This record gives sequence, structure tokens and C-alpha cells, in this order.
Amino acid sequence: MSEPKAPKIEFPCDYAIKVIGDAAPDFKEFVVGVVEQHAPGICEADVSVKDSREGRFCSVRLNIVATGEPQLKALFEELKASGRVHMVL
Repeated sequence: MSEPKAPKIEFPCDYAIKVIGDAAPDFKEFVVGVVEQHAPGICEADVSVKDSREGRFCSVRLNIVATGEPQLKALFEELKASGRVHMVL
């Protein structure tokens, strides 16, 4: 039996991203700045921040309009290459 294929994403579409990194006072601004370069037009209502229970980590959730795989790949790579981001989901 073959494995089922993942559903194909139809672009452009609304796309949720969660970025996890070390907690820092400017982490939200850093993440939003990087994301804004790849997906301009983020409004404050599209961003939420949550600190971990012990305060070591911070997660930033954003909703963007994704235009295609190349955009998402470039965004994920820039966030990971920063050294400040542990995970992008």
C-alpha cells in the first residue's frame, strides 16, 4: 500500500506560523521584522506571544498571507539562520 499524499496547499492562502526561541525583550519585534520582509502587511491582531512556564522560551504565533513555497522556504531559512530561533512550525 502506498502512503497517502499530503494535501496540496493552494496559494495564496492564510498561513499560521509559530516561532520558538529563547525569551528576550525584543524577540517578538525580531520575529515580526523578519516575517514582515517576506510577508508584508502583518497587523498586530495577527500576532500573539506566549512565554514558557519557566520563562526560558518564547513563542510567537503569526498569521500571514502565503504566496508560495519559495516565500515560506526563504522565511523559514532566515528565521533559523538567525541563531535566535530554535523551531519554526
